Amino acid sequence: MDLPLWVWFAFIGGVLGMLALDLGVFHRKAHTVSVREAAIWSAVWVALSLAFAGLVYVWQGPDKGLEFITGYLIEKSLAVDNIFVFVLVFSFFATPPIYQHRVLFWGVIGALLMRGVMIFLGAALIEQFHWVLYVFGGLLLLTGVRMLFQRHDSDVDLNKNPAVRLARRLFRVSDDYDGQKFFTVKNGVRMATPLFLVLIFIEFTDLVFAVDSIPAIFAITTDPFIVFTSNVLAILGLRSMYFLLAGVVHRFVYLKTGLSFILVFIGVKMLLLDVFKIPTAASLGVVAGILTLSIVLSLHKTARQEALPSRE
Repeated sequence: MDLPLWVWFAFIGGVLGMLALDLGVFHRKAHTVSVREAAIWSAVWVALSLAFAGLVYVWQGPDKGLEFITGYLIEKSLAVDNIFVFVLVFSFFATPPIYQHRVLFWGVIGALLMRGVMIFLGAALIEQFHWVLYVFGGLLLLTGVRMLFQRHDSDVDLNKNPAVRLARRLFRVSDDYDGQKFFTVKNGVRMATPLFLVLIFIEFTDLVFAVDSIPAIFAITTDPFIVFTSNVLAILGLRSMYFLLAGVVHRFVYLKTGLSFILVFIGVKMLLLDVFKIPTAASLGVVAGILTLSIVLSLHKTARQEALPSRE
């Protein structure tokens, strides 16, 4: 059903209000985010998302509520892949922990804008051309298979990234950080700081990830409001999730395998859309089951590996 514009404006206004409160009040001064603080903010974002899901359930019915929860869980699980990238980029550019929240904040702002445009373009394409869903399904299937056999290279040179190389061509880049500034002036010359390169890389990688995650939610629903809100609320909690999991993300050794199976399942679901429609509840169960199993197996394996030295 078509929603009145005030609903969209109310949601976007609420999001902007929370972001203003986050940056203008709680993180007005740059500081290193503790695990405790990250856990509190993670709980806040999850609680807000569940409250919104309840509102959708009451307002638009159980089917829409279930679609939101499933889309939110898919986006949340795929967003974990971003955390591996954050750890890599902050390590490569030696970004001080005190400035990481600020760059992630603006990274999220850029991600929300890019994804908003992609979601509305995707919804318009699907409305006009039904076969686009098959394109999305094939893309997800291929991405899932590729991810399954792809090896993670922690020694990759991020300076060779196309977005970083373009930024270096367009701007002079200083060798040192200047606080939390993205640009600085040295010897009368305006220059970008390494923090700006970090932001560019994060925005570029989110654009790449969005090519997978947005079609994945369209496999659950083509309702632009559900797709947009579930995506936005999942992304808003990404910063706190990073600070909460950054120190233990290396233990999730099977998580990428789990994510690859999720993408394959969703791709197959889209390709079978006109033959057999997999119920949303079943999709939620499959996604939650794969995600839970991959986390449990990962923690079990790493726990055994950490226990081995003590037996010698």
